[in-house]
Amino acid sequence: MDTAAVAPAHDRTPVLTVGAVVWLASELMFFSGLFAAYFTLRATTRGDWPPAGVDLDVVTSGLFTLALVGSSATMALAVRAIAAGQLVAFRAWLVATLALAGGFLANQAHEWSTLGFSVSSHAYGSAFYVMTGFHGLHVAAGMLAMVLLLGRSGSGRFGAAEAPAVEMVGYYWHFVDVVWVGLWATLFLLK
Repeated sequence: MDTAAVAPAHDRTPVLTVGAVVWLASELMFFSGLFAAYFTLRATTRGDWPPAGVDLDVVTSGLFTLALVGSSATMALAVRAIAAGQLVAFRAWLVATLALAGGFLANQAHEWSTLGFSVSSHAYGSAFYVMTGFHGLHVAAGMLAMVLLLGRSGSGRFGAAEAPAVEMVGYYWHFVDVVWVGLWATLFLLK
């Protein structure tokens, strides 16, 4: 065996990174399927799309979309802080990210409770609730991961060495934010 052809162990991509990329690729396929279903329903449904009675608050949802996009910035700052060993700053930025995400989910819950259509009203209602519901679950999962990181940060051993794990949560969070921008544009803006 030619040992010169084998890369040294330190040049290999970390398993955590490979796992995160594969997992995010599977999430991308999942959401791609939801978008495909939406556009198929839209193309095959006769009549208006969205149907009469669908009145979405584009302005309020747009403001909460900006909050969610802003949470990507606070998450990036949390990653940068932990990589620099700044534990207090890491916690502050992670709490800011959680607050923005919590506001987004609260708005989604309010929106769901006040809409004039349901999941069983028509094809648009089904697509709307399934797409926003699965995205909301992903936001909640990201928030849970952040809470777990905050909990771990209370141990005396949490520091810059934990940056790769925080970075993976950050990648997931940025993915969730980008997906929402696509969902918001599709559901709220595209008529």
